[in-house]
Amino acid sequence: MREWFRNVWVAVSTVLKGLKVTFGVMFATYRRKAFTEIYEYPEKPVPVKARYRGFHRFDLTTCIGCEKCAVACPVDCIYIEKEKSPVGKGFRIDGFTIDYTKCMFCALCVEPCPVDCIFMGSNHDLSCYSRDGCIVDYAKVPLQVGWGQSTLNPTAVAESKVLYEPVWVKGEPSPFEYASEES
Repeated sequence: MREWFRNVWVAVSTVLKGLKVTFGVMFATYRRKAFTEIYEYPEKPVPVKARYRGFHRFDLTTCIGCEKCAVACPVDCIYIEKEKSPVGKGFRIDGFTIDYTKCMFCALCVEPCPVDCIFMGSNHDLSCYSRDGCIVDYAKVPLQVGWGQSTLNPTAVAESKVLYEPVWVKGEPSPFEYASEES
């Protein structure tokens, strides 16, 4: 009989300890601050970790058009348009498009690049109203974004839909060289 009461006491005390933890966590959710009270998100960016895999950064100046990133992509979301360069050897990149409706941010496209022109950025917000806004052609985005010096944002993507020519062609002088010569 004593064994039976001990077993009942152990069972009841175990359940009460579990309920104490459950109620403590449940009521803690009402004591903590809301996300918008901690981070002022639209005005200030949310801090991300150093190895966060956000939207890609692409350096158009170093890309050689080898298509190793497109081959390594498991979901085939990278499309490269290139043609043989009339000046010297190599290719002219006419389009480097990533379809973010397909991309799963696995970073498998970053590793095989021999010149390290594509890497994962820290931007996590590319809000748009249509699927067309999720298809980004890095050869047609504004210069600062295309060169990987500025973050990818919905405004830059919308501006790139208006442009029809590549912003820079390998073998031509850099637009930043003109800016440094003027000053």
